[in-house]
Amino acid sequence: MIIEIEDLSKSYSLGGSMIHALDHVSFGIEEGEMIAITGPSGSGKSTLMHILGCLDTPDSGIYRLSGENVAGLSSDRLAEIRNQRIGFVFQTFNLLPRLSALENVELPLLYSRHPEARKLAESAMETVGLQDRMKHEPTQLSGGQRQRVAIARAIVTNPAMILADEPTGNLDTRTGEEIMALFHSLNDQGRTIIIVTHEPEVAVRCQRALYIRDGLIRDGVGGH
Repeated sequence: MIIEIEDLSKSYSLGGSMIHALDHVSFGIEEGEMIAITGPSGSGKSTLMHILGCLDTPDSGIYRLSGENVAGLSSDRLAEIRNQRIGFVFQTFNLLPRLSALENVELPLLYSRHPEARKLAESAMETVGLQDRMKHEPTQLSGGQRQRVAIARAIVTNPAMILADEPTGNLDTRTGEEIMALFHSLNDQGRTIIIVTHEPEVAVRCQRALYIRDGLIRDGVGGH
């Protein structure tokens, strides 16, 4: 099992009252699964995504990633885990506008000073079908192409899992379908993919969905 969550809680103080974003939740995700985390705005799914991505830590409980409890690690160690084990894909792409597509994909490897950064970045661009757009800057690409660059950047470090936050949210329906097809292709190669989404049509394309509301989780079965 790649992710084991046991009795995880996270609360915030807002306007003098406590908000229980996650309320003693427990679940697991198997290696190679494609999972949706879904629920209404304010349900706790963003909080859960930040904890799964090692961008935040819980107040209590256990979060094992590939067998290691990361819930109480230092910020430096969490940064290492983010760089080595987690590939992020965001709704707004988060590409640097003055770098080429290839240079954007290469960035995570430059942080770790990988000796074959350029070669691996080119391979990742080929995987997402953009071998003819490597020298283009983000402003010269369509929304769907920019999201493909973001996915290439997410997979270039060969992470244990890909964590995608509303990856089709800024795309039209047809382009969104193409991006979901790409995620399915990556999943078929054995990659673990977690998609945070409020769109039911995205959630149903995953193997199963974790539905979160008021900080509580219900496990459901999706489709393909």
